[in-house]
Amino acid sequence: MSLLPQHRKLAVGALALATFAISCSSAAASSSAATGKVLWTPSTAKGPSSFLGVQCAAPSSFGVVKDPVKGSVWKAFQAANQERCETVGPELKEGDTFYLGWSSKVEIGDDQSRYVFQLKCSPSEGTANHPIEIDITTGRVRLQEWDTQHVAHPLWTAPVKNGEWHAYALKIHLGRSDGTIDFWFDGKKQTFSGGSGTFKGTTWDGDRNYLKWGSYHPNPGDATNTFTSPVMATTLETATAGS
Repeated sequence: MSLLPQHRKLAVGALALATFAISCSSAAASSSAATGKVLWTPSTAKGPSSFLGVQCAAPSSFGVVKDPVKGSVWKAFQAANQERCETVGPELKEGDTFYLGWSSKVEIGDDQSRYVFQLKCSPSEGTANHPIEIDITTGRVRLQEWDTQHVAHPLWTAPVKNGEWHAYALKIHLGRSDGTIDFWFDGKKQTFSGGSGTFKGTTWDGDRNYLKWGSYHPNPGDATNTFTSPVMATTLETATAGS
């Protein structure tokens, strides 16, 4: 038989219920933050029309292929001496903040670099042109920021090889002088060349900004960029869930 007075029993029960409610509320909030919201993503089931546009003239080609590791993915084949094979993603709004996540592997048939991701601005002349870009050449991948004078600021680099899958994620705040970039590579937060985990600079210029994935820069060899569907989202967890 319990020796606790009835009022003590009621107080203990109320405290337990309150603790349970707080715990459930915190868990729900944490789950909501982790889930986030998808703002944009293309669909391999729908095909290339799920991008805003595709810039890929024959003999280059763009489409959906089956990968033994990633399943249905996008393949941008840039033929030798062709300028580009790129997709155009969503248009952006100055002042917005968002996360991007995707995985990619490349096959580059020469020792020259290709842009595999661009945050692009228009017009190209007299602006930063591509305020953020990721480019790959033999043995390395690099993230750069370009300022309003179209001067490159190398932020980060790492070794890569042809045929290797790697995961990329960015947190971007869009601003002409107060933009910010955070970057994750293969699931790990990266530190930039200046020693910080967040870069502040130009991430917006011109009067129209949008995203691009594929392969860009005319060079003597063929190049292929195979990548998972990019996800633009309100949280890192949501942006990277499928990559």
